[in-house]
This record gives sequence, structure tokens and C-alpha cells, in this order.
Amino acid sequence: MMNSIRSKQTIIISVVILLAVFLFTRDIKGLVKPKKQASGMPAGGQLTSAGSTINLTEVSTAAKNSINANLAAEITTLENAYKTASDDEQLGDAKVLAQKWDDVEQATPSALYLEIVANKQRNLTNWLAAGGGLLKAFDNTQDSLIGPVLLQKANTAYTNAVALDSANLEARTGLGITIVNGMGAPMSGIAMLLDVVKKDPKNMKANMSLGTFAIKSGQFDKAITRFNSIIAIKPSPDAYFYLGTAYENLGKNKEAVEAYLNSKKLAANPTLSTFIDKKVAELKNKN
Repeated sequence: MMNSIRSKQTIIISVVILLAVFLFTRDIKGLVKPKKQASGMPAGGQLTSAGSTINLTEVSTAAKNSINANLAAEITTLENAYKTASDDEQLGDAKVLAQKWDDVEQATPSALYLEIVANKQRNLTNWLAAGGGLLKAFDNTQDSLIGPVLLQKANTAYTNAVALDSANLEARTGLGITIVNGMGAPMSGIAMLLDVVKKDPKNMKANMSLGTFAIKSGQFDKAITRFNSIIAIKPSPDAYFYLGTAYENLGKNKEAVEAYLNSKKLAANPTLSTFIDKKVAELKNKN
């Protein structure tokens, strides 16, 4: 019986990781759109990107295929100007391109231009922007080869930010999140995030990362406490979704249904609504 329960929990955890790895900046579609497992994920859980690089031209070309043709042409013109500009002019051009790509919701090319800006003008503001953009791109990518490289780049950006201001909570939060996601020993990242929360109890990014790590590590009681605390600060569809997942793993189906329905209500997303309706029906049939 115990083996059956453990097996069931393992399956649910795996599904959650695939369905709901969408921390903080991710669109709600990440709840129901599986993210491919990174091919560089060793047994110990640490992502590797050795020998892997991201070609900005290739990323840009792929992104243009998914946006309006007129907007794509506009970005091409800006990119051509960037390539022939002087070093000083390239800084401004890279900032413009980062914003243009962000405007059309293409996180990866936007993040890569933010990284260029940070490398050209090495200050805290730029490294934080680059780290945030790269972490957002990592959260949203479905490419198992690019994902680990984006996480490594985010880790580097936040490491540089911490080097400039070791007390900066945004930098320490971002660095902790990259560590928990695979850039080093997870517990060192957890310790960093716990320190952030101690200093800033309402820090949503740090709290969310701690909550999702609790789910992934099977600490469902801790996850419930964490997500209830998050909801008390600021209710969100992702917090309710993860709360429902934690309750479900503990067999508390009534509480899980309530949490899932709250997630559905706040998200107002047709795809998520369909997913949650099926989930709720399954849970009610188990009662």
C-alpha cells in the first residue's frame, strides 16, 4: 500500500514539474504546456551547458517566424543597423532591440540583447535586467538545448550583480533561483532564498521558488504553508495551482479542488480552465 502511495506521489510530482514549471514571470500557459526535460540534466539534478552556445542570429530568425511580418521586418532593419554600428552606438541599439523583442513577447532574443548591454556597460542595473530577462527566457523556452545555457547565463548575470552589491535582495533572489534550478547544490540556493525571505518576508519570487522546491522535493506540508503565506500576501493563479498540487499529493482532495478552482477563477484562461475542469472532475470522482 505504501509503495503504491509513493509511486502515485512520484507520478504526480513528475507531472507537476512538466506542467507547472513557470516561476514568477511565466505566462499562465506554462501551467498546462509541458516543458521538455533538458537533455543536460544529470541524475543529481544539476543542469549542464558545457559546449553549448546560443546563436543570436538563429534565435532571431526563429522568433521572427512567429511574429507579424511587418514587425519582423522592422526588427531586421534594427539588427542590420546594430551589426554595422560603432561600439558606442551598439549599446543604444542593443537596448532598443531588447525592448522591441520584449514588446512582441519573444523572451530569448530580448534577454540576449540585455546580456549584450550588460557586458558593454557593466553596472548593477544592467546585470539585474539581464539576469531577469535570461531567467524569464529560461522559464519560457521549450528548447531542451537552449534552456541550460540560458540558466547558466542568468546565473552569471546575477553573480556579477551580487559582486557589485552583495546585499542587493533582487540579485540574491535571482542567484538563489538559478542555483535551485540546477546551477549548483540546491540547498545553497535554498539557504540564500531563506535569507532573502527573512529580510523581506513579502518577496514573491523568493517565496515562490521555495514553495515549488518544497513540492519537487516531496515536502508537501511545507509547500502548503508556503503557498498559503504567499496567497495571504498576494493571491495569484500560480500560487493556488501549486497549493492544489500539494493538497492533492497529500490526498486532501476537497482542499485541492478549492485551490484549483481559485486558480481557474483568477487566471481566466480558457486552456487552463479546461485543464482544471478535468482535474477537478478526477478528484471529485475519487471521493
